[in-house]
Amino acid sequence: MMLAGMALDLAFGWPDRLFAAIGHPVTWLGRAISALERRLNSGPRRRRLIAGALTVAVILTLAAVPAWAVQALLPDTLAGSLLGAILAWPLIALRAMHDHVAAVARPLARGNLAAARQAVAMIVGRDPRHLDPAGVARAATESLAENSSDGIVAPLFWGAVAGLPGIAAYKAINTLDSMIGHRNPRYEAFGKVAARIDDLANLIPARLTGGVFALASGRHLRHCLRVMRRDAPRHRSPNAGWPEGAMAAALGVRLSGPRIYGDRIAEEPWLNAGAPDPGPEDLGRALALYRRSMALLALALCAAMLLGWPR
Repeated sequence: MMLAGMALDLAFGWPDRLFAAIGHPVTWLGRAISALERRLNSGPRRRRLIAGALTVAVILTLAAVPAWAVQALLPDTLAGSLLGAILAWPLIALRAMHDHVAAVARPLARGNLAAARQAVAMIVGRDPRHLDPAGVARAATESLAENSSDGIVAPLFWGAVAGLPGIAAYKAINTLDSMIGHRNPRYEAFGKVAARIDDLANLIPARLTGGVFALASGRHLRHCLRVMRRDAPRHRSPNAGWPEGAMAAALGVRLSGPRIYGDRIAEEPWLNAGAPDPGPEDLGRALALYRRSMALLALALCAAMLLGWPR
């Protein structure tokens, strides 16, 4: 089911006409989260914390229970598996991830910094106005590494473990974290439960993603594993440092480091410190590594299916 969903996303992405007609499951979840947040995120800290936990419970129920009911009704046939793959398809961002980063790589390679900044602003939270070409390449590469885990490996992992309810519940958790799991006055209490659950849900997939990047690096495998184990625990995120560290080592560049968010500078440690900053050509190499990694992931799913994996 997950392998076929992966193939559908690779072939079609999520077509603009389909999005215009019905939206996307993530946007449906986003509207529900926004509605609950507007109603519940007020009052003292303890009240916000409880309200945030309630929001997580409601959104997970809205995502996982219908998916469980549908899966229970699917026949144990090829047709049932194909229908399950169609339902899993919009929850896997294989093609979109590549397209978003390629949209940064193309103008950056042509020397069009303004267009590259505009494209990278679509996938990162930092202020692109202050980014030089190396900063744009670094931001896009980090986004590719981290979102390979969040957008592809983690959904496929939880889908393989628990079928449609697993992939639906994971996307709900990830959407909650992206919308309310922020450390700022508005969301620090309300989004705390969402952020912690997202950390737990990505614990295994992030490390798997780093491992897949290391394997796809070929002769750099041992170096990638060494850098990943050494530097990932220094990252501000308990999970993002694993795929980012592996990608930094595979490309021979440094990632993370200081960056500007709004009016403040975040002094983050470097991953693969001592290596040079990435350039436009390194972003192209990052996309090539991504493609090899996704091919390895598809082969792993094929092997699991041949060995009788239940999903």
